[in-house]
Amino acid sequence: MNGKALVGGREVTAGSRVRLRPHGGADIFDLALIGRTATVERVEEDMEGGLHLVVAVDDDPGRDLGSRNQLGHRFFVGLDEVEPLPQDGPSRKVLVAGIGNVFHGDDGFGVEVVRRLAERRIPDGVDVTDFGIRGIDLMYALGDGYRTVVLVDAAARGEAPGTVSLVEPDPDSGDFTGAVIDAHGLDPAQVLRLAADNGPVPPRVLLVACEPSSQPVDATWEMELSAPVGAAVGEAVRLIEGLLAKELA
Repeated sequence: MNGKALVGGREVTAGSRVRLRPHGGADIFDLALIGRTATVERVEEDMEGGLHLVVAVDDDPGRDLGSRNQLGHRFFVGLDEVEPLPQDGPSRKVLVAGIGNVFHGDDGFGVEVVRRLAERRIPDGVDVTDFGIRGIDLMYALGDGYRTVVLVDAAARGEAPGTVSLVEPDPDSGDFTGAVIDAHGLDPAQVLRLAADNGPVPPRVLLVACEPSSQPVDATWEMELSAPVGAAVGEAVRLIEGLLAKELA
């Protein structure tokens, strides 16, 4: 038995959290485990000197069955089948996630905001990421140990075009009240619910929304923001920077 292992240059020990990336192909257990988060219980060495991890999947209802918990509730995985997750702490506090399709006009608002943010000084503990329409990637990121997530997206809320709003999800339904934001096929409320089904999600999730113009968001190959939405990008950047200052205080 060995107490630790190096995975991608990061030390993994008992208690480390990882995301499972099994590569067994069509094996039913591998398919069920892909993308799941787990906690390392021990690092073991085989007869040939190879290291393996014994992990417990985070949302397995049978993981706490005491002495009966081994069979079917613990998994052996190789070091190349896990992705270490950041540990809770000051190094990883806030994720700013840009959402949208840059080929659908104003729907690219969130992408443009995070692009503009990335050109400025990003405080320590903040990740700024363009997720585009990659809902699965966003779902996984919501389980990566952030304290706060700020989603940035175009959302029809019945306001004047270019109006920037700060919206929090309804605590009961998880929906962003009054915001229609699934025009690009990535509904953040749905992604948030799916992430919660797969494990813990950030305790605070915010949406910085911008009212799109009346132009149809499904008009493909329109890569320019309308004038009012383009003018709102700077306002959104300043709003997010203010949020970050409060979150990191």
